[in-house]
Amino acid sequence: MEPEVKEKKVKKIKLENIIIGIVAVLIIIGFGIYYYLNIFNKTEEKNPNQETTTTKIIEEKKVQIVNLESKTRPYAVMINNIGTARSLQSGLQDAFIIYEIIVEAGITRYLALFQDVNVERIGSVRSVRHYYLDYVLENDAFLAHNGQSPQAGSDFSRLGIDRIEVNNTKTGWRDKTLKVSSEHTLFTSTEKLANGIGNKRTERNKDYLLKYSVEPVDFSTKENVIDAKNVSVEYSSTITSSYEYDEEAKVYKRFVNGKIHKDYVTGNQYTFKNIIVYDVANYNLNDAENKGRQGIDNIGSGKGYYISEGKAVPITWSKTSRSAQTIYKFENGEKLIVNDGNTFIQIQPKIKKLTIN
Repeated sequence: MEPEVKEKKVKKIKLENIIIGIVAVLIIIGFGIYYYLNIFNKTEEKNPNQETTTTKIIEEKKVQIVNLESKTRPYAVMINNIGTARSLQSGLQDAFIIYEIIVEAGITRYLALFQDVNVERIGSVRSVRHYYLDYVLENDAFLAHNGQSPQAGSDFSRLGIDRIEVNNTKTGWRDKTLKVSSEHTLFTSTEKLANGIGNKRTERNKDYLLKYSVEPVDFSTKENVIDAKNVSVEYSSTITSSYEYDEEAKVYKRFVNGKIHKDYVTGNQYTFKNIIVYDVANYNLNDAENKGRQGIDNIGSGKGYYISEGKAVPITWSKTSRSAQTIYKFENGEKLIVNDGNTFIQIQPKIKKLTIN
């Protein structure tokens, strides 16, 4: 019986060896497959002789006219626009928004807004009328001025206007080389204006008045669009502001009373990317000084035009209070989006002529 038992043990050992061998072969095959899929295949992908696909990082376009991330409060400077002083106007090209509104005797003044720019000469600076305060407020700006009407003076504290009184020492200077009356010689700079801030709040608490687009506004999607190569905005028998579209530069060249409107320092004609124009009723104020000062019906709503890229599209405007921002919309109710660039807001007397062609 012993030989038979021994033979069975030998057969059992051989069978176990065969099984172990098969298992070992399977492990080796499995490792080979893993190596091919995870090591060799990756090595092939990294072969420098093969074409590879790279992902380019495209930098996001940003609005240039203002820094959308900035919270700086702008300066809103009252600019003299009487004929004698117009040729002396300085720094307006650096403003991101300018308003033009009628004042007494058929003349107009500008309210020019500057933010996060270094402008060495701005002016000439004049006194403020009460309705300009509404546009200082809607931009949460510092008002920079020299003098005021009685109506504006009574509104300063009531409306909480943060003011910088421009003088000929700390916040400005008189250019005595100019051969004009002293009242037309007061100028300032952004550096000088900073001297007048003191402990006033410096962080803006309102959004920008306008929404800007880095891509050109698509006028083909808007209704009732008309050509706007030439624009003429009448204010009185003595003031008409007009524009001529420059197809190459894609901006509007500005004129006053048919003459080129240019900067005193650079000699360059003023140009603007956007024009917003609408009309409001104006009337004479009955005040003790009897100087023909004006009031305007700018609280309410109405119609106007947004003009850019050689086109004009009808818009609506609404302003619910003196401090509220003016809301501009396309006729379909969508909020107005303007092209990236400076904007001239022409608030025109209601009975005067607007020509767009």
